[in-house]
Parts: sequence; C-alpha cells; structure tokens
Amino acid sequence: MELGLGDKVALVLGGGGGLGRVIAKTLAAEGAAVAISDINDDALESAMAEIDSSRSISLNWDLGDLGAIDANVARVEKELGPIDILVNITGGPPPTPISGQSLDVWSGQFQSMVLSVIAISDRVVPGMKERGWGRVITSTSSGVLAPIANLGISNALRSSLVGWSKTLSNEVGQHGVTSNVIVPGRIGTKRIVFLDEAKAKREGRSVDEVAATSAASIPVGRYGNPQEYADTVAFLASENASYITGSVIRVDGGLVANV
Repeated sequence: MELGLGDKVALVLGGGGGLGRVIAKTLAAEGAAVAISDINDDALESAMAEIDSSRSISLNWDLGDLGAIDANVARVEKELGPIDILVNITGGPPPTPISGQSLDVWSGQFQSMVLSVIAISDRVVPGMKERGWGRVITSTSSGVLAPIANLGISNALRSSLVGWSKTLSNEVGQHGVTSNVIVPGRIGTKRIVFLDEAKAKREGRSVDEVAATSAASIPVGRYGNPQEYADTVAFLASENASYITGSVIRVDGGLVANV
C-alpha cells in the first residue's frame, strides 16, 4: 500500500526508545523526513544509525523543559521543513500506587507527560491547518482503557490525553488535520521488561514466570512486536487514514477485555 509520505516531515518524540525508534525507522522507510527527540544521547546516536535516510535529524530534548519547545521545533522546520506528522511518545512514570505520591512527583510527571504534548502540538498544529494537512498521533497506554495495577500515575495522566486528543480532533478536522490516540498492549520493549522485572520482585516470582503468565492472558498468546505497533502508526500518519480521527486505536492482541 502506498502511504503517500514521501513529501512529509515527521517529528517523533521519544524516538530513541523502543516504540519511538521503530516508528521513526518505519516512517523514514516510507519516505518521510524524520526528526527524533530523546533525552538520552546514546539512544539518539544508536537510533540514528538505524534510520536509513539522509533526511533525518536528532534532538536532545527534555520534554519537561517547556521553554525548549520553540527552539527545537524551529530547528526541525529549518533543517527538514514544516512538521506534517507529530508522534507524541512520552516516558512512563515509575510504577507506584495512585495514592500517597508527592505533589512534586505529580507536577513533574504532568509537565513532561501531558503539558509537553499539548504545548508541542499547539506549536505545530497551526501550520498543519494552514497547509490543509496534518497528523497528530499520541501514544498512551492500555491503562487509559482499563487501569493497570501499580501504574496509578500513568493511568491518570495518560487518560487526560485521550480527552485532549478527541477535543482537538473536533477543532481541526475541517482543516485536513487528524488527531488520534494509539494504545499499546504488552509490546516487547525494554519498558515491558522493566515492568515485568518490577512485578517479579514485588511478587517473589521469576521474570520468566511473570512474562509467561502475562502472555497467557493475551488472546493471541504472545507479546506484540514493536513493528506491528509502528505499522499502525504509519497507517494513521498516511493519506489513506484521512477519515480516521478522534479515535482510540488498540494494538493489544485483544488484551483489554472491555469493548
């Protein structure tokens, strides 16, 4: 399928990590110019080595620093062109119960996980509207559909992005801009390994046992491949997905039980 991304510019937040890296590689393979951001220089360097495109740049970017947004977006615009596709991926907070967390933790996570997404989108969406084409794709967590035990902060803050994305879709749809949320189930990344290790430690079990029990709870019987997630993002970013907006798309192997 021709996705029509050859003349598009994408900004992938969290592009040095597991899901973000594969998404960036996939968009680049489809012909898009790609800018990736991450707070980790080593992750950026290795991600850039995997992206087979001369039309790509990396940015060391702490999403919690809202004052850095304009300069970073301006650099992408100068070196690659106006941003047509924004893929919002933010790091996950530490596993914790939802009660008893300090207000400083809540505030810091809200700024890096929610306000950053809103502010970056506000910076690039006006240009999308002027050009009559744009894609805002926000990666969250299955916790926005069914809260996940011991991921209280993530459940709460990521859920706010669902309401934001839906409202944005209503405001920009007539301008050729779509806004969608994509929800991963248990996709095989370092983040999932970290969560399995944390659960194993809490429950006094082996990591392999925790992973096997988790995989058995998924109807397809396995963890997802990051490429399966990236392919879904690429489709949502494409011309072919112009009539999909305001949606929450699951890539979870049937994990989430509710309809």
